[in-house]
Amino acid sequence: MELVMGGAYQGKLGWVKKTYGISEDEMIDCAKGIPAGESQRCLYHVEEFCWWCIRNGMNPIEELQKTEPLWKDAVLICRDVSQGLVPTDLSQRAWREANGRMLTWLAQQAEHVTRIFCGLAQTLK
Repeated sequence: MELVMGGAYQGKLGWVKKTYGISEDEMIDCAKGIPAGESQRCLYHVEEFCWWCIRNGMNPIEELQKTEPLWKDAVLICRDVSQGLVPTDLSQRAWREANGRMLTWLAQQAEHVTRIFCGLAQTLK
């Protein structure tokens, strides 16, 4: 698994498409969970999957473990929501913490981890 992470609007999706030659039909938007079915080459909005889990009382890491065959050979794109001001809203803070824990767990599982900042790739692992 390849993990690509970075802040909002930093060019993660474009970098992944160009670097891995991934087309739109090979991608899954995880904003409403990880759909059951065949694995895809790329899953994006993994942070929104985390938010969906938090809103529905689920642990995102446990949910990812249940669906591992769908993403274990994929490129995962996740926004790092831990930068900037700490939200005053309790649910937003819970999401921020859960996203950080999920990213840490995913980085441990990943073969490679790349951070995208201003469209530039920085290899972390």
